Amino acid sequence: MARDAALTAVNRFGLGARPGELADATSDPRGWLLAQLGAGAEVLPDALPNSLDYLRQETTVRDLRKMAKASNGEMMAQQAAKDAEQELRKRIRQEIALRQQVAVVTARSFPERIVRFWSNHFAISTDKNIAASFAAPMEREAIRPHAFGKFSDLLVAIETHPGMLLYLDNTQSIGVDSKAGMRARKAPNPKAARRGLNENLAREILELHTLGVNGGYAQADVIELAKGITGWSLQRPQDLSNSGAPFYFNPNTHEPGDRRVLGKRYREEGEAQGRAILADLALHPATAQHLSLKLARHFVADQPPPQLVTAMAQAYLASGGDLAALYSTMVRHPLAWAPTARKFKTPQDFLVSSMRALTLDTQKDAARTLDLQARMGHPVFQPRSPAGFADTAADWSGPDALYKRVQAAQTLADAAPQSASNDPMQLATHALGDGMDAETLTAVRRAESPRQGVALLLASPSFQWRV
Repeated sequence: MARDAALTAVNRFGLGARPGELADATSDPRGWLLAQLGAGAEVLPDALPNSLDYLRQETTVRDLRKMAKASNGEMMAQQAAKDAEQELRKRIRQEIALRQQVAVVTARSFPERIVRFWSNHFAISTDKNIAASFAAPMEREAIRPHAFGKFSDLLVAIETHPGMLLYLDNTQSIGVDSKAGMRARKAPNPKAARRGLNENLAREILELHTLGVNGGYAQADVIELAKGITGWSLQRPQDLSNSGAPFYFNPNTHEPGDRRVLGKRYREEGEAQGRAILADLALHPATAQHLSLKLARHFVADQPPPQLVTAMAQAYLASGGDLAALYSTMVRHPLAWAPTARKFKTPQDFLVSSMRALTLDTQKDAARTLDLQARMGHPVFQPRSPAGFADTAADWSGPDALYKRVQAAQTLADAAPQSASNDPMQLATHALGDGMDAETLTAVRRAESPRQGVALLLASPSFQWRV
């Protein structure tokens, strides 16, 4: 039983076993996970560009494009704009590859999975060009430092980050009765006159980030919250060199007046008004239920036990919205370890767990798998919706998706180092312990070559499920 629990700890709560990791978790699987919570998530190198750096680079690219256009397509100006854009995209891709590598090599894969959960919960999709540079830094700057503290702090860090502000258009939102709004109404420019209140960020805060779609809010609450966060914007390009933070509260675009959200009145306090609303949303019972259900669905089962979700929500509220209390309640609850609890791996999960098992842990290996993940229908940071990627087996187990997994398993087996591919049975022991079914065991033993045996193991149901 301890061995089975270790497999669950490493493979379902974590990102999959590296060689020797199952043995480390066997004596006390719950304690092994709780110790990782205490350590928190990995910290990525300080040398990586921050969001302010990316904003400056985006501004440089835009300026060079304008110069190229003004010069009637002069070749040198065009090339300068192209080179600047390519350099920006290269740096972003390098960071994403480093993120993948960290997931493969970390000894704290439970916190790393938690970080990825929140990145999907607070999804921004890089296929929207204006936000393309900011998904990875948003995870690094807002999620990693706050995913193990108070949810209210995580929420504010997300909603004030350039990635979310740009992705959901809050930088374009102007209070109708703000100074900027009144000027816009008088402007002879029709485009300026059309600018007004944008509800996108407010709607997703309520529907996705906090209360949930059935959380009891109304359209009037969306509008009032949208007004409360008018002015939440970013530094102007000409001011970027003068500030250490890209977030900027613009009082000229903030809608004046008191706001009423979910029946509570919030006095006019400028930027603090929006923060006060978020603080209350973070501690709302509907938020506790929504977050608990999503976490239990991700870590335990597509249809998690209601008793588990209730226990998690109660712990969250009792702790004042402490996320570590939420995670530890889940880990300690017997229903989280029920024999029927299991999750089908997303393409991201499948690739990371395969790389961990095979010790494909260089940055070159990580970069190679990014394209493979995209071909499997799970491109990094591109859910194409603020709702993020789906998190149930039905969304990832269609015939075409399974065929692509078999192809990916062979690709990974071919790329595996000799030390990992010589003995597929030993690999199975390292990755699955006693969790391999008899049919897969027979197939691996009868494989025509060791690498074919590795491919069969990776493609097997035993490996595809987080049990």
